[in-house]
Amino acid sequence: MKRIVGFAVILFCFTAPALMAQAGGDHFEAGIFADYLRLSQVNPPINFVGIGGRLGFYTSPRLALEAEMAYDFSRNFTTTFSNGITTQFVSVRTRPLTGLFGPKFQTGSGALRLFATGKVGFINFNTTTSGGTAGFTSSINAITSGNTRFALYPGGGAEVFLGPIGLRAEVGDEIYFDNGARNNLRVTFGPHIRF
Repeated sequence: MKRIVGFAVILFCFTAPALMAQAGGDHFEAGIFADYLRLSQVNPPINFVGIGGRLGFYTSPRLALEAEMAYDFSRNFTTTFSNGITTQFVSVRTRPLTGLFGPKFQTGSGALRLFATGKVGFINFNTTTSGGTAGFTSSINAITSGNTRFALYPGGGAEVFLGPIGLRAEVGDEIYFDNGARNNLRVTFGPHIRF
């Protein structure tokens, strides 16, 4: 066992610098973003807005492995009842929490980069009457016991950098599975730092 651990450490020491050299100066990328999720499962669709964070590691100049998490806040929406006249404001207390991981393939390494991504992970629908901070904590705790679904995310977008600081815009289809595939529009936008 000690030999295997020793071999793994030596292998890491030799391959990590090679991977970093391939990345052409960009080793990591981190950012925060505003998150928009249009949940199309219900009628009318519900638009959620939230915040998220993303961290990426470059394995080559055109490929990064990324992990991200987004938390959307509860909101009110208007629904029309069956008689077609009466409307009522209904409070939606479901707060989606999304965690995704996967590769990002990009063009070039200059100031403007176009990219495509494909990620897998989960989306958790936690229902709570707590405020924003307590709701986030409740969502994290409910991942293993709450309404958590497998999710796929194909998407794409653009990054614009001025030195190490830039902006990233992304749009994609957050697909989760609940008696079949459920497609949902997702848009993110925010600042990023590469180092």
